[in-house]
Order: sequence, then structure tokens, then C-alpha cells
Amino acid sequence: MIYVTGDMHADLSRFKDPALRKLRKQDALIICGDFGFIWDGSKREKKLLKKIGKLPYNVLFVEGSHENYDLLEQYEVSEWCGGKTRLISGRLRQLMRGQVFTIAEKTVFTFGGGQTDDIYELVEGSNWWQREIPSEEELAEGLENLEKVGNAVDFVITYEPPSKMQDFLVGTGDRNHINTYLNEIYEKIDFKSWFFGKLHLNKLVPPKYYAVYDNVVVADNTKIKKKKTAKSAEKNTSAEKEN
Repeated sequence: MIYVTGDMHADLSRFKDPALRKLRKQDALIICGDFGFIWDGSKREKKLLKKIGKLPYNVLFVEGSHENYDLLEQYEVSEWCGGKTRLISGRLRQLMRGQVFTIAEKTVFTFGGGQTDDIYELVEGSNWWQREIPSEEELAEGLENLEKVGNAVDFVITYEPPSKMQDFLVGTGDRNHINTYLNEIYEKIDFKSWFFGKLHLNKLVPPKYYAVYDNVVVADNTKIKKKKTAKSAEKNTSAEKEN
């Protein structure tokens, strides 16, 4: 089973949600950005990270626009369940940008990072990091990894929403290039549900968009059909001709 929640900002109380008692070692709680527990590098913080890593299920997060990237990038990158992660402690991991994972028998595309709205009030390297903004390489890798799985996944987990949802929930004047990029992905892939956390809303936009904040929601178990790639389409055409 996969459960999803939004920005935590180092709030331990989220882990006390009764729904999480059902989760076991093969299951996962995924946080849609602004995890917040990797911030000051203190002894207390490190103890909390170990405590979270000892939970009986996987705790996974994509990064948001308020993370300490200097500390986060001290953790080594390794592969897990088909994609790149940073192992933080025990069962606690960061799911990196543009990756496709197989988690609890479901395919999950992740793309963290975002763009801070109040950037002029923040200080680089203290409470804001330029690296919150995805690089061109990360944008390209996301598209490539989706193509490898036939542009079809069960769930999409992002911090920013695609521009379609940004415009609907906030307004057309507030979108950024990450929203536009995610909307390009929306246009080309099949997916069952898309979860995003930046807007600090708990709202289902039917049929399959979820703005999540402090709720813990269950990801749907319904399967989806993969789109045909150009290569698979050629194979099907050849087979039909032979028949």
C-alpha cells in the first residue's frame, strides 16, 4: 500500500495518523515536498531522522522549495526500486527528481523541487537554496525515464502542480517554468493519480488530481494501460501483416 501526504515542515505529529498503523515493511508513506527534518544538522535532528527510519514502513519524500540542500546533498546517491535515491536512515529515503520507482507493486514517477514565491525575503544558503530549481539535466532525465516505461505510471508525486492545476487552483499569473514542464508531462503520459504538495491545500480535483497538505490519503490501486511506444506499435503492425 502507498499513502501520500503533503508538506511536513518537520511536524512529527503527521506520523501519528491512525491510517498509518496499517502499513508494513513493503508499504510506503510518500511526502510531496518540504519534508523539513533535514534542516540544521543538530544532534536532535539526527536522532529524529533515525527514529523516522525505524518506522515499520518506508518513509519517502521528494524535496520541496524549503529544504537545506547543503545538508541533503551530503547523503550519497544510490539506486533503490528502479530509481535514484538518497538513503537518509533505515527506511527513510529521498526520491530524486525525474525517477520512476516500483513501490508496493506500483510504478511511481517523482519530481521534487520547486520555486519559492517569497524569494526576496530569504537568504541564499541560510533559508533558501538556488538548487531548489530543477536543472535542465533533471528535466531531460525525467522525460527519458518516462519514455522507458512507455509514458505510463500508476502515480505521479511532485511538489509543484502542473500548470493546468496551478491555473485552476491559484490563477494564471502565478505559474513558473516547472509548472509548465509538469504540464508537458501531463499531456503525454497515462497515470492513475497525481499528488502535489506546494499549495497547502487538501483538495481532490476530479478525477485524479490531489492537492495534499496535512491529510494522509490512500493512493488508488486501480491499474492503468500503457501507451504504445513507436517501437511497440511497429511490432504490432508487423505481426498484423504476418497474420
